[in-house]
Amino acid sequence: MRHWVLHVDMDQFLVAVELLRRPELVGLPVVVGGRGDPTERAVVSTASYEARAHGVRSGLALKLAKRRSPDAVFLPVDFPVYEEASARVMETLRATPGAVVEVLGWDEAFVGVETDDPVATARQVQAAVLEATALHCSVGIGDTLVRAKIATDFGKPQGVFQLTRDNWMEVMGRRPTTALWGVGTRIGGRLEAIGIRTVADLAGAADEALVAAFGPTNGPHLGRLGRGGGRSRPDDTPWVARAHGRETTYQADLTTPDDVRTALRELAARVVDDVRKEERAVQRVHLKIRFAPFFTFTRIRKLPEATYDVEVIAQTAFELYLAFEDDRPVRLLGVRGEMVPPDGGY
Repeated sequence: MRHWVLHVDMDQFLVAVELLRRPELVGLPVVVGGRGDPTERAVVSTASYEARAHGVRSGLALKLAKRRSPDAVFLPVDFPVYEEASARVMETLRATPGAVVEVLGWDEAFVGVETDDPVATARQVQAAVLEATALHCSVGIGDTLVRAKIATDFGKPQGVFQLTRDNWMEVMGRRPTTALWGVGTRIGGRLEAIGIRTVADLAGAADEALVAAFGPTNGPHLGRLGRGGGRSRPDDTPWVARAHGRETTYQADLTTPDDVRTALRELAARVVDDVRKEERAVQRVHLKIRFAPFFTFTRIRKLPEATYDVEVIAQTAFELYLAFEDDRPVRLLGVRGEMVPPDGGY
C-alpha cells in the first residue's frame, strides 16, 4: 500500500453547524459573525454558499455583507457549540484505521493514510464524518501536504479531488502564484516584480533568483511551493501554543489615550488569564491597533524579564501605542503575549 495525505475541510463549517440547529434556514443566505448584528463593527466568520454567491466572504465587514446580501440572515458566533462539533469531527478522523491526524484548525485537518485506493478511503472518511456529526466535508488527496491542501478547493463542496506530481502542472501550472497555499497578494506582487507570474514560472525559477529576492530560507521554500513539494507525512505531535492574544473591535471609537490605556489593561488581564494556564510567562508583548477609518499596524517589544504582571504587559502595550504619536481614533486593539518556550523547546 502507498502513503497518501488527505486534507479534510468541513464545508461552510460554522454555518453548517448553525443549520443543524435551524433547519428552516437551509437554502437561504446565512452569515455568521460578531453578535449577529450587521449594524455593529464586526466581520464575517463564515458565510453560506448562497451568501457567497453575492460576494460575501470571511473577513468582510458585516455592514458590507449586508449591502451585498440584503436578505441574508445574520447569526452570532457561538464558540462552545463550534468547539464541540470540531472535537467530534477530529475524534472521527482519528478513528480511521492507521490514520495520523494533524489538526490545522476547527474545521480542517491533514490525515495520513496507507491505502491502495485513496479515493475510496476519502469517501469513507466523508461518510464517517457525516454519520458522526451530520456535517459534510470535502477531501483533497495528495502525495504532499501542499498538494492535498490545494486539491480540496477543487472538490468543494462535498467532493473529492486528487492532486499529485503527475497532474500538478496540468492543473496548477497556468494559475497565478496566489493560487498556492501560503502565497498572498503581497508575496504574489513581489514575485511578479521579478517576472514570476504563474505557478509554472515559480516551479521553474532558479533558486538563486528566489534567494536574492526573498532570502535563503523563504526563497527555496517558495520554489518548493511552486513544485507542490514539501512534507509528505502529517505530524500528530500535540500543538504547543507560542502565544495567547485577545483583541476587540470597539463599537464606538476610543478617542483619548486614557480610553486606550483602560482598554489595553482589560485585554492584558485576559491574556494573563490565558498564559497562566500554560504556566509559561510572557516574554514579548505584541500590540495590534487599527486607527480610523481602517489603518492597521502591529508592534512588538521584548520585556526585560518574563512576567505574569498585568500592569507590566498593559504598560508595555500602551508605550507601543504612544510611540505611534497618532491621535486618530482607535477602532480595534489587540494584545498578544508571546510566552517563554517550554522545557526542551518547541
